[in-house]
Amino acid sequence: MRGMAGLVVAGAVCVAAGAWFAYIQTPAHAAQEARHKMTFFVTSGGLPGGAHLGGLAQADAHCTDLYVGATGDKTLVWHAYLSTQARPGVPAVNARDRIGKGPWYNAAGVMVAKSVDDLHSPENNVRPETVLNELGQQGTGHGAPPDPRDQSWAFMETHPWSVRHEILTGSQPDGRAFPPEHDHTCDNWTSDEDGNSLFRARFNTAHGAEVGQPEPGESWNDHGISGGCTREALARSHGAGLFYCFAVNG
Repeated sequence: MRGMAGLVVAGAVCVAAGAWFAYIQTPAHAAQEARHKMTFFVTSGGLPGGAHLGGLAQADAHCTDLYVGATGDKTLVWHAYLSTQARPGVPAVNARDRIGKGPWYNAAGVMVAKSVDDLHSPENNVRPETVLNELGQQGTGHGAPPDPRDQSWAFMETHPWSVRHEILTGSQPDGRAFPPEHDHTCDNWTSDEDGNSLFRARFNTAHGAEVGQPEPGESWNDHGISGGCTREALARSHGAGLFYCFAVNG
């Protein structure tokens, strides 16, 4: 009997040891897998045309390329959070209608909104700490030291951590498109024209893009209009042609 008891005890010790060994051998990425998959990010870089994105399809493709490049995952469908304005024979497109139903999580597994209505309410969690790019980095340059050269594309291009907190949206606070009278979308993301003012949009009555600014006290999707559509025009007010990406099927 003592021998049998010894075998039972030894077996239990082996099982426990095996369980511990399996635990300490668990890959580090298992903890990552337990978190919610990333279904929201701000692009780490823009496209070569500034706010001339080549239209919504090209913007969506940019979201997909960045996500797949960062994760290798090809299971999600990505759309850019961008509206387009009505044109003769072409209806407007609302950013809120093209991003799925939610909820959405950033690269750290933190929820930024549980639904479309939540995203466009004061309760959303879109703020500097949660607006991460596809690499999990704070994506707007929040907290970067002020530098007057920030307002030139040459500086921003060579300083990826500079302030770049004006995010292209083309949208009103509720996520819907603007009326067609004044350009808020750089001609539906196909214009590379400059504005007619070297200053902010309140002086620009030509081409421009509505931008959000995810900073305390500001609107993440409707802060104002850019001074034009070129990279240099966007840079004048701390924009780098970045935009938000949402997984439609997350």
